[in-house]
Amino acid sequence: MATFLIDYENVSASGLDGLETLSREDVVYIFYTENADRLTFDAHRRLIESQAQIRYYKVESGTKNALDFQLSTYLGYLIAGSAGESYYIISKDSGFDGVVNFWGKQNVKLLRMPNLDVVNTRQAHNELQEKLSELLEQSDVQTVLELIDKYKTKQGLNNALMKQFDNKKTSEIYRVIKPFIANKKGH
Repeated sequence: MATFLIDYENVSASGLDGLETLSREDVVYIFYTENADRLTFDAHRRLIESQAQIRYYKVESGTKNALDFQLSTYLGYLIAGSAGESYYIISKDSGFDGVVNFWGKQNVKLLRMPNLDVVNTRQAHNELQEKLSELLEQSDVQTVLELIDKYKTKQGLNNALMKQFDNKKTSEIYRVIKPFIANKKGH
């Protein structure tokens, strides 16, 4: 069983990619606001055809990051009830990484992912980590992974890498990560 908490305001319908791979034991909590409370017919069809248990939480926004706080609070509530399960925050918002790190130190299995496609996302993450480990020390691998999560554009990521590493090392790193950042803006 896995539990997924979707920041729908952040990922919209693309966060549902992989929904068809979930089982009856999986639970999906969709957190949304009035700013993001619309579904396409395709997304609606995918939700009603899914085997997973789907729950919806409309968040009263009015303050900055209201959805993020409520999603994080609910995650803590769920973990308190069943800490042995696997949890996933579905969001592109790197602000959740602090939550992931906190619970990781408590030995809770929690990942942040861009969508529900656990198998492919995990496989790509492991492959990227392996390739970077061949090139860098473990602490530098972690730094690169954090920078990839932090920057939304290829240019921003490249600039951050240049500040962290010399030109030659940045070029080597960029060559390795390029296939994994195809979804970022820029060229």
